[in-house]
Formats: sequence, structure tokens, C-alpha cells
Amino acid sequence: MRILITNDDGVNAKGIYFLTKELEAHHECIVVAPDKQRSAAGHSITLHRPITVKKVKLEGIKSMVYSVDGKPADCVKVAIEKLLNEKVDLIISGINNGYNLGTDVLYSGTVSAAVEGAIYKIPSIAVSVDFDADEEYLKRAAKISKEIAERSFNNLKDDVVLNVNIPKDETNKGIRVCILGNRVYKNAYIEEDTDNEYERRFQLAGTVMDNDDENSDVFYIKKGYITVTPLHYDLTNFNIIAQVNSWLTEEGSK
Repeated sequence: MRILITNDDGVNAKGIYFLTKELEAHHECIVVAPDKQRSAAGHSITLHRPITVKKVKLEGIKSMVYSVDGKPADCVKVAIEKLLNEKVDLIISGINNGYNLGTDVLYSGTVSAAVEGAIYKIPSIAVSVDFDADEEYLKRAAKISKEIAERSFNNLKDDVVLNVNIPKDETNKGIRVCILGNRVYKNAYIEEDTDNEYERRFQLAGTVMDNDDENSDVFYIKKGYITVTPLHYDLTNFNIIAQVNSWLTEEGSK
């Protein structure tokens, strides 16, 4: 396969290094990633200034690597529009430092980069691990990512994203294909001192409140399973289209 690799932790992050190292041994790869940490960038893109793309070298990586002074979605857009001479078969975003479970996917730059690929009709996978993963954990996650990509590729629709989370647990309990859980952050803002009497400064230091619904990614990751959730960028609530139509339109009220 020809694979575009990106992330939101930055081009020099350990996760993207080990992912690229594993994949380029078996497939043709190109890396296009942010020049620095861009976690929680969501699906934002850069509009009001040019973005700069630089060819860089990562020690031990033979694939072509570019850094972008923009967001993860920028990286995918500029790669597809300007940097790639041929269409890629697959986009993999990661390996992210920190799980992307449940409602995390709405904030995640990692997942948003994969979703951007799906918008371009390219099958995409987002991969995340627990915080502060060591080298052995990242190597194992990279191998699992490759296996999931190879097993899914021929069946993966071009507008679907697979959101993959790989636990620290090494017992190899297997994969659970599951729904997104409900992960809500209780936003405990810590107020910091400031010399300006007209200004207040707050640092976000929220705590996670998980709803461990069975069959969700939040539930299974805690049980030690690899979780895979198919995602789509269409956020339409199809269940209530007719109901809303009845509230708001003449046709619906007839």
C-alpha cells in the first residue's frame, strides 16, 4: 500500500516514529505532520495566513518526511492537494500519546486528521495509546496498527474512519469492535495569579468522568481489549429528521 502517515503530537513525536518505522518496512510511506504539538486541535484548519511546509529528516526513517506549521487537518489537505504525486491507498494518524475514547474524538487532532482523509474518500485509521507509552509499548502498538490496516484495507469503505485504541495490557485479549462511549470532562479550571486587576487567568485541569456503558470503547479499553470504532463525518441525527421537519416546515405540518 501507499500510506500517508500523520499525527497531532508533532513530526518529532515518538509515536509517529515507531509507526513509520514499522509500516515503511512493508509499504510505501510518506509522512506529513505538524511541526509541533497540536493536540486537541480538533478539525480546525489554518485560514488567515499561509502555511509553511518543510522537508525534514527523521533519524532512522527512510520515507519522505514533511513538517507543516499548521493543524493535523492542514497536513492531510496539503499532502493530498500539493505534495502527493499519486493517490495514497490509506491514511494512518498516530500513534497518539493518550487514548481517544468516546467524546474525545470531537476534540482530537489525531482523529480529525483521519476524518479529513475520509472526506477526500481515502480510507483512514486513527491510532492511540495510553499516556507516556514506553518504547516497547509503542513498538507493539505499531505492529498491531499494521495488522489492522492490512486486514481491513480491502473491506474498508473510502469514507469510513477506524478509531483504534491499544491498551497497555500485553495479554492480547483481542479486538472489540464497539461503539463510542461517553467520556465527559468535568472542567475544573484552576485560577492563576495575575498582576492585572481587570484580568483573570484560568488553567484547564479537568477530570474525566467515564460512563462505562457495556459495548463501548471506554468499557472495553479498561478490560484490556484493543478497541476499534468505525466513524463517519456525517453528524446528521437521522432518527429525528422527520420529527424536526414536522416542527419547522409547512410540508411537515400537513
